[in-house]
Amino acid sequence: MRLLHMLIREAFYRRLNSGLEVLAVAIAIASLLGSLTVLRIHDLHTEQMLSVRLAETQARLVELNQAMRKASLKLGFNLLILPEDQNLRDWHTDDYATKYMPEEYVTRLADSGIVTVRHFLPSLRQKLEWPEVKRTIILIGTRGEVPNLHKNPVEPLVQPVPEGTIVLGYELHQSQGIKEGETVRLMGQSFKVHRLHGERGSKDDITAWISLHEAQELLDKGGRINSILALKCMCAVKMEMAKLRESISRILPNTQTIEMGTRAVARAEARLKVKKESIALMKAEKESREQLKAQRERLAALLVPLIVAACAIWIGYLGFVNVKERDVEVGLLRALGYRSGQILFLFLSKSLLIGLAGGVIGSALGFLCGRQLAVVLETGMESSVTGAGAFQPVWLAMALPASVVLTVIAGWIPALLAAQQDPARILKRE
Repeated sequence: MRLLHMLIREAFYRRLNSGLEVLAVAIAIASLLGSLTVLRIHDLHTEQMLSVRLAETQARLVELNQAMRKASLKLGFNLLILPEDQNLRDWHTDDYATKYMPEEYVTRLADSGIVTVRHFLPSLRQKLEWPEVKRTIILIGTRGEVPNLHKNPVEPLVQPVPEGTIVLGYELHQSQGIKEGETVRLMGQSFKVHRLHGERGSKDDITAWISLHEAQELLDKGGRINSILALKCMCAVKMEMAKLRESISRILPNTQTIEMGTRAVARAEARLKVKKESIALMKAEKESREQLKAQRERLAALLVPLIVAACAIWIGYLGFVNVKERDVEVGLLRALGYRSGQILFLFLSKSLLIGLAGGVIGSALGFLCGRQLAVVLETGMESSVTGAGAFQPVWLAMALPASVVLTVIAGWIPALLAAQQDPARILKRE
């Protein structure tokens, strides 16, 4: 207990020497914990950035999917199902099928479980003379889309035409001066103009759309259709068309399936391109952050050992100065009967206390300085990243033993020299 009392008294008596030793230890530990803090905050900021980027990418893909679904009406459906005996040359020439199939085919297909296909649109399409205005038009009867019960419900791409109404293409309503809401007559039946399309530069400009049921009545094709349009989902873009045709043929006998691939591929590739670009950007950003971290780790691996070594030398030097200043004290203690081991214990105990004090101060200083440095280095970082989560308790458990080991090793030789001095020689000289 007398040795501990002497240790404390001596530390306060030589405050400058003790303070410089504590400062050296604090600088060494602060350099270590500061670099760890900067790297830790770098990792947290990287995780935050990638998390935000991932959320933005997912939101962007959701928006893109919605936009592409809406744009699908302009891009067109990518599967066309026609009666098996329909001559494709005639279909391309006339732009409508002259053969027919049951309307219930579309319901059978929707209930079949082909999960790679959705948006089934049955229609009755025919080119005819509009007797009231004396011109040729394309009449399309549609009932709207039939949902695929085996897929998640989605908003239809094409809205149905209400009973008793008509939708007119650009050239038809422009040439006749027809306005929305007016009533027109078609083949002796009155229809209210439901919607007027803008110019599309295709055969849609000379097309009139009415409900499928009313088209069947006008054309005397009750319960019959001549085409089914379907949209194959993006996941099936690379699916072999032969397998899909075979599946549809088993469900709908006496039919043939045509793939309108160019528009479908354009739609799918647009979605895939954005997804790939987003993933590539995230990957590039992650690699960039990893390279930056590697650079900082190399810099820390170079500077921290140099700082620790310089501090150890400084602590050793202060130890020698302390021993020289305490020559008389050591001589008196030895003359009073203190053994070499007790003298050694006295000096090493001081090193231990200095190490603990410097370790605590250096840990706090290192974290605070590292956090401030990270704020400067990491731009656009949220304040939550530099909070309490940036500090790891294991660092303190590592820093305190490291600081004690540093001071004990640096002070070992001066303490050993003090313990081995001859008291008679010291007292005689004094």
